[in-house]
Amino acid sequence: MKPIKHFKSANSRISLKFKIWLYFIIFTVIVFALLWIFQIFFLERFYKGMKARTAVESMNTIAESFMNDNKEEFYRTVNDVAHDNELCVLVTDRYGRQIYKRHVIGDCIIHNLNNENADLIEKIKNSEDGIIKKMPKNRNTGNPMLVCGMRLGPAIEPYGFLLINSALAPVEATVAIIKRQLMIITVILVILAFLISLYLARRIAKPIDRITKSAEKLAKGDFTAKFDGRGYLEAKKLADTLTYAEKELSKVDMMQRDLIANVSHDLRTPLTMLKAYAEMIRDLSGDNPVKRNEHLEIIISETDRLALLVNDMLDLSKLESGRQKLEPSEFGISGKLSEIIDRFKGLSDKNGYHIQFTPDEERIVCCDVVKIEQVIYNLINNAINYTGKDKNVFVRQINTEDGVLVEVEDTGDGIEKDKIKLIFDKYYRSENHKREVVGTGLGLSIVKAVLKLHNYDYGVRSTIGKGSTFWFRISDVKKQ
Repeated sequence: MKPIKHFKSANSRISLKFKIWLYFIIFTVIVFALLWIFQIFFLERFYKGMKARTAVESMNTIAESFMNDNKEEFYRTVNDVAHDNELCVLVTDRYGRQIYKRHVIGDCIIHNLNNENADLIEKIKNSEDGIIKKMPKNRNTGNPMLVCGMRLGPAIEPYGFLLINSALAPVEATVAIIKRQLMIITVILVILAFLISLYLARRIAKPIDRITKSAEKLAKGDFTAKFDGRGYLEAKKLADTLTYAEKELSKVDMMQRDLIANVSHDLRTPLTMLKAYAEMIRDLSGDNPVKRNEHLEIIISETDRLALLVNDMLDLSKLESGRQKLEPSEFGISGKLSEIIDRFKGLSDKNGYHIQFTPDEERIVCCDVVKIEQVIYNLINNAINYTGKDKNVFVRQINTEDGVLVEVEDTGDGIEKDKIKLIFDKYYRSENHKREVVGTGLGLSIVKAVLKLHNYDYGVRSTIGKGSTFWFRISDVKKQ
């Protein structure tokens, strides 16, 4: 069965350069198609419609001036409108008798008509809006003309009528000229569009090609690949994102190597001891009850250590994967701290550790009691491992307005400032300290994961030569 990556559609194999070039060419073709359609096929219709609108607007202007009952202003308006728009104007009274005319175009028909003007006036009377528009041909020249008319005044008993005549220029010759020009321009611009789109496609795709080559190196495990996003903003953002991803993957790779190394080390030692003491029991102490029991105790101890390591790894894996869900419940924090500290009594009596607890007033908190117990236990165990020669550990409960602050302090050598940010990482162990109590190296990582799951603040304060104080704040406190 072939890998899934071999099943690619044909479209997915088209390069970015080709797509950009193709889209640019399609856009150019659409632009020229629209130019041809509107400049060639609809030119005559646009032209006649524009001339008709101009004629109607001119008639309205003259009609408004006529209604002002100012002859000088009316004559001046007629002359200006006729001159500006190349119109012949004829104004008649209600009976069709000429009142005023303005002759501008040479082949005017409304001034040469005799009884036909009466027919035009009759059509104006019978029209619904009092306006007519006709496009007859001049009988003498055969050229198309535009004749418009409207009544002046009310529909019943109008004051007069207004006729306007405008010549319509033949558009066939204009269309032929425009068509030839468009053909020349189309050829030139299609060639330019092809060349420009090819250049732009290469220019735009170049940063992507560079980033892709670097990404291929990263996919093969080369964390030194450089992502060059020069060219445009989007490529720069992509390069920055991949550079950040490369750094994070490098950290993950390093952490994975450290994890394998640390787990291998932590597993190898107890397994070696288990094998060695099992062989000793078989070969040497099998018949000696005292020696046999001593060796069996060591085997049990190392087995417990392996179980603790595996359990911590499973707990941390569940916490970090989000599979662990919180189960909040209400409990008294002072009582819980005292209970956990009592569990260390055997260790304190045996090895001489002094765990001093300073409680505050009892407060009821609402959180996952099992996981918070794990946090407190790990912090105290960590303090025991790294406290000073006096073997003192201090646990404090401090009630605040926004919650309960829990502090665990040791009197060890302290932590360097540049190491504090690493202290909660998996398997991190300070090189300056030697453990007296066995641990897995995952305790503080579990503390971090649990507190982040609760969304609680946490941290560490440390002074070289004086010790460290780990703290966290429970913000879910029941109001009294």
